[in-house]
Amino acid sequence: MNQTPRSFSHIGLSVPDLDAAVKFYSDVLGFYVVMTPSEVVEDDSAISAMCTDVFGPGWGSLRIAHLSTADGIGIEIFEFPGNYAPEDKLEHKRHGTFHFAVQDPDVEGLTRRIVEAGGRQRMPIRAYFPGTKPYRMVYVEDPFGIVFELYSHSYELTYSTGAYE
Repeated sequence: MNQTPRSFSHIGLSVPDLDAAVKFYSDVLGFYVVMTPSEVVEDDSAISAMCTDVFGPGWGSLRIAHLSTADGIGIEIFEFPGNYAPEDKLEHKRHGTFHFAVQDPDVEGLTRRIVEAGGRQRMPIRAYFPGTKPYRMVYVEDPFGIVFELYSHSYELTYSTGAYE
């Protein structure tokens, strides 16, 4: 049965400092702030019930903000009390999500701005098809250790050629 692909709605990130993360993602990556940092506490509200469904009873409180990319993809950022950083920031062998990607034609400039804002460049900027197509990528980290990738071109253009050459 063929189905139409679903749209991607949002991704949730956990950070140690919500205010600093909102500033980084809005100032450096240019994401729109659609809901400023807010506190959610465990009580009888609808949002609290949703959190209890996900985190279990006794979760206490959290802070949350919502941002959006230019194409309407949500970036939901959480700050949980007692949060901690994983030992290995890129647990690529662990099942689950290990990165997301952001597209910008100026991969070099955005990488520089990320590093200047306290992030990290994890590798040299690489070309997918050196000498034939201008598609570039690089893995970076935000100032909180969250790993993500930068693409110069859309996902469809980058992979539509088929096998890697």
